[in-house]
Amino acid sequence: MTNKRGLYVVLISIHGLIRGNDLELGRDADTGGQTKYVVELAQALGKHTDIEKVELFTRQIFDERVADDYQQSEEDLNDHARIVRFPCGPKRYIRKESLWPHLDVYIDNAIKHFRRQRRVPDVIHAHYADAGYVGAHLANLMGVPLVFTGHSLGREKKRLLMANGMDEATVEKKYEISRRTEAEEVALDNALMVIASTHQEIKRQYSSYENYRIKQMQVIPPGVDLERFYPAKRRGRYPAIINQLKHFLAEPAKPCILAISRADERKNIQSLVHAYGKSERLQELANLVIIAGNRDDIRRMDRGARKVLQELLLNIDTYDLYGKACYPKHHEPDDIPEFYRLAARLQGVFINPALTEPFGLTLIEAAASGLPIVATNDGGPRDIIANCHNGTLVDPLSEEDITQGLLRVLDDPEQWKRYAGNGIKGVKKHYSWDSHVRKYLTTLKKKLRLRRVNRFFEAKRTQIPTAKKFLIADIDNTLLGHEGATERLVEVLKKHQGELGFAVATGRRIESARSVLKEWNIPEPEVFISSVGTEVHYKGAELQLDESWAKHISYQWEPEKIRDLITPLPGIVTQEKAAQRTYKISYFYDPKKSPTAGELRRILRQKNLHAKVIMSHGQFLDIIPIRASKGHAVRFLAMRWGIEPEDIIVAGDSGNDEEMLNGNTLGVVVGNYSKELNKLHGKHAVYFAEKTYADGILEGMDHYGFLEQLEQTP
Repeated sequence: MTNKRGLYVVLISIHGLIRGNDLELGRDADTGGQTKYVVELAQALGKHTDIEKVELFTRQIFDERVADDYQQSEEDLNDHARIVRFPCGPKRYIRKESLWPHLDVYIDNAIKHFRRQRRVPDVIHAHYADAGYVGAHLANLMGVPLVFTGHSLGREKKRLLMANGMDEATVEKKYEISRRTEAEEVALDNALMVIASTHQEIKRQYSSYENYRIKQMQVIPPGVDLERFYPAKRRGRYPAIINQLKHFLAEPAKPCILAISRADERKNIQSLVHAYGKSERLQELANLVIIAGNRDDIRRMDRGARKVLQELLLNIDTYDLYGKACYPKHHEPDDIPEFYRLAARLQGVFINPALTEPFGLTLIEAAASGLPIVATNDGGPRDIIANCHNGTLVDPLSEEDITQGLLRVLDDPEQWKRYAGNGIKGVKKHYSWDSHVRKYLTTLKKKLRLRRVNRFFEAKRTQIPTAKKFLIADIDNTLLGHEGATERLVEVLKKHQGELGFAVATGRRIESARSVLKEWNIPEPEVFISSVGTEVHYKGAELQLDESWAKHISYQWEPEKIRDLITPLPGIVTQEKAAQRTYKISYFYDPKKSPTAGELRRILRQKNLHAKVIMSHGQFLDIIPIRASKGHAVRFLAMRWGIEPEDIIVAGDSGNDEEMLNGNTLGVVVGNYSKELNKLHGKHAVYFAEKTYADGILEGMDHYGFLEQLEQTP
């Protein structure tokens, strides 16, 4: 790197509840190990000498049901790391599946943050599919390398849910699986590096994706905070947490089988209870202690957690486990290390019987505390036990196998001692945050070695318009289409000349765009975004091409390979030579014969070709670089000019306008729009006008009070 400063790293983890202390782990399905992982990663990176600054981007929440902590726009983690929160959708706390329609707004809010500090990060590391979508767009727009960690993947979740009897339609409706897996594909398509916790995660989960590329995959297991998780003293008093067990257990000083997870069906707590309830030997040897999140009133919990906890209580009653089973309603974050240490002090065992486990942070926490483990024979547990030799693997679907795995540890004191000692040593060697960060930065620096200092915000003065608000409109069927409507819009532009900037964003090439605007007596725009966002020109004595935009979008563009692959496909015909541009390949397509947009993306991805597929008006197909689009060009210009998205009104009518209509810009869909834009109904700041063509633009301006705001602007 030519930049002599330390690295500026941005981590993105949007959903759930994220704060620096007292994480609410297990509160719901969105407050699992990922929240803990990203906070501890930010803290650990912030302590490293090679890091100048770490920012963990998450969601800002105003909701009386959750703590005020999540309202803070910024929260320091240490001297070089902090949490930064941006609005995203409703102010209230919502489940991650409800966030998808609001992520484009989140992207624009992140862009504002970078614009304010006039600096972009050296790397963006996105966590989970929603952050993958956001991170990919930010990385494309700013030319920043993307690192992606999926944590849990949509295709694997769908497979497991359907294997457990849920039909495909229900999976789709409840979990937005198609949207999630496409976001994961987009993240993989753009990622410089993908970090997985285990080799199994790479081989079985990531390999099912179209954008799977083994060279970008790196196994870097998460770390554990060894200052919180450490062995109990072998003598003296028991940890004070034993008092919580006394409310439930007849013999609280017996060894215990400890399980800690959120109340989720996939965590498979019921199989553990069945195994324990059916085994007299297990009941004779140990108590059962289950920490399944916090609860006040089960009836008010979400359906999934409610079902798990109701079954838990019913099964305890069925097997009459009173006095033998402990299931506290509440615990504090600092209680968790104490539970591990108490279980180790009692010579118990920790079990994770989850149906699938991408990694298993609780397993290394238990191991660091000197507690042997029994874990599902899937994913992370395989690597952990292979590295640490501190427990045994079991089939989570076999109650008998779970029973025998627990007995192998509890029934053999010498084996218990070996497992306990091996776990403590193994975690220090393989799973400390120090070792994680060393490997993380060593691998990252190799990838960033040839990276240039980003000059993203340094626009030429001659290219910066002076207006404070802008209209950016598509040409065909938006600006044009009705002569009277166009004349009315032109009058508005003339009246506010100098105050209201004017730009066009069109699929046409620049020569054609200039010609048709002149034909319709429309004043020359200050900026032309042409050829579906692949070219940017500025008004002047002679039009000036923005060479920096052209250089930016050339990344990974391989047009000849794309033509060789797409041109022979059925229902696809190459457009005339004049329609082809350096960064745009244009076809006509027959929707009855040609592959769909999704199928075309799949064909390109399978050949490791990175490009965007845009279909519009039911007949036009454009393939452009992965960094290009009308939407990205609009935001590129806004960032360089220092214009807020809310001061830009964008208008369009077809599929190639979709991306620029999303986000914080004020979107107007004119009344004669194509069906490709139906998906934007209900989106933030997208207004569907009743009037058509340029009259629709004027109606949209009235809807937003855009001209009134312009007149009030000093």
